[in-house]
Amino acid sequence: MTLVTLKDVLQPALKEGYAVAGLVTLGWEEMRAYVAAAEAEGVSVILQAGPSCREHTPLPVLGKMFRHLAEAASVPVVAHLDHGYTFDECREAIDSGFTSVMFDGSRKPLQQNIDETAAIAEMAHAAGVSCEGEIGFVGYSGGEGSAGTDPEEAAAFARNSGVDAMAISVGNVHLQQDKEGGLDVDRIRAIEAVTEVPLVIHGGSGVPVDQRTALARGSKICKFNIGTELRMAFGHALRDAVNADPARFDRVQILKETHDPVVAATRRVLQAFKGA
Repeated sequence: MTLVTLKDVLQPALKEGYAVAGLVTLGWEEMRAYVAAAEAEGVSVILQAGPSCREHTPLPVLGKMFRHLAEAASVPVVAHLDHGYTFDECREAIDSGFTSVMFDGSRKPLQQNIDETAAIAEMAHAAGVSCEGEIGFVGYSGGEGSAGTDPEEAAAFARNSGVDAMAISVGNVHLQQDKEGGLDVDRIRAIEAVTEVPLVIHGGSGVPVDQRTALARGSKICKFNIGTELRMAFGHALRDAVNADPARFDRVQILKETHDPVVAATRRVLQAFKGA
């Protein structure tokens, strides 16, 4: 297999009633564990480089890492920029070999968001790359509050921006550590009634697993972003590995012990998105 675009994996998901996981990466250890888990489950996977990942590792390096993993994988892999905030950032991702970019103009007025997203979608499509946009701001646990997506605005955004996938705000929150929340299904139904574009849930770690499965099989939500849940699995595994032998200092040996626990946690995530 090799790299594929976001559209390549989301259109079959939309037609056949399942969802694809957008897995937020911070470094090499998670990336390779995510691909190993996807291979074990026989599903496509979207590797995502978000702002904190890009702060740590430059986009050209991340592009090569994603492509290296994809070219050796037995399943389709998407190399995705998560929360690009500028035209130049999205262009750098495309130039660095990413096959999908997400432009986040959700804090901006509707028309400005549409216009800026449309320009990035046009650039992406000219390069054979997919584009995801966001309408309705998704907030952060302990931080900025969400602004729910208005269905009429979502219809206008989908129609005029040219995006291949549309992230929506329907009760989801970034960085949520528990699964006590739940998505606003009535709002989801109102949005999917007025658009054919595959829908995306950011902050998927906070969504109860049963609801993830129900929506993957029975709605136009085709992509759930999962970060916090797997970051916690990695953190616990790393802490266990460090504490197991206080005299040990070789970080390669320590980090190797995070692999199997992260693969296992990722497989559980991926299983919830499969079709009936």
